[in-house]
Amino acid sequence: MRIGLQVPSFTFPGGAEGIAPAFGRIAREADQAGLHSLWVMDHFFQIGQVGPPEEPMLEGYSALAYAAALTERITLGTMVTGVTYRHPGILVKTVTTLDVLSGGRAWLGVGAAWNDEESRGLGIPFPPTAERFEQLEDTLRIAQQMWRGDESPFEGERFRLERPLNSPQAVRRPHPPILVGGGGEKKTLRFVAKYADACNLSDPETLPRKLEVLREHCEREGRDYADIEKTSLAVLPGTPSVDAVVDTVGRLAEAGIDHVIVSQSTGQDLAGVLGEALTQTAEIVPTGR
Repeated sequence: MRIGLQVPSFTFPGGAEGIAPAFGRIAREADQAGLHSLWVMDHFFQIGQVGPPEEPMLEGYSALAYAAALTERITLGTMVTGVTYRHPGILVKTVTTLDVLSGGRAWLGVGAAWNDEESRGLGIPFPPTAERFEQLEDTLRIAQQMWRGDESPFEGERFRLERPLNSPQAVRRPHPPILVGGGGEKKTLRFVAKYADACNLSDPETLPRKLEVLREHCEREGRDYADIEKTSLAVLPGTPSVDAVVDTVGRLAEAGIDHVIVSQSTGQDLAGVLGEALTQTAEIVPTGR
């Protein structure tokens, strides 16, 4: 069982000047605690589930690059990048850069995007849902092609790349793991089965259904279901104890999850707690593997 930490809020004491030392401390503590992964959201405004849009929000890949310089082992990713935010060729270059500078620790976390408020606010095109899913599939195909070193022209539904050159290549082999966020049964989970290395599902109530749908998509795609890492984002209220984390991880493992990512609410200090819980959950093997 793997345990990760997501930092969705940068509202720390001391205002803007306090963000770098506070986030840096969290990254270092998570790394030293032996956690597998560290995640930030890829948003430009704070999202309503966490706080008002005016709350501090860092650009995701700059934040991860800062964390990479302060850590040694922990893997780094966004939970998740909206496909509309960056041209896919630039996104692959960005994740490749993070991978190279971190010594092979980057993830590509990506999804179809949903936050039209920040898109309108910053002038980012936000096309209809069907088009965003076409963009997502193109992006997944482009990532695989660029990380193969294939520079031949790419012709997709929404994007055309004349020469998708990617130099230097990523350190991680065969490439940084690709995680697709979301539980849509017709498209999102099919894209996971066809293109991705990991999925992310957040609702414990629907986990059995979503994983069964993913298994069915894997069968249709000729993909080994066990090859896909099943991750879940968990939010623990209040001041979570080690026992509460162990209980949550155990229940998600029983449901078939391989990698639990705990989201740190404002005011929580989770890295140490998660590290202690990790030692107690080391023998938990998900039933879905």
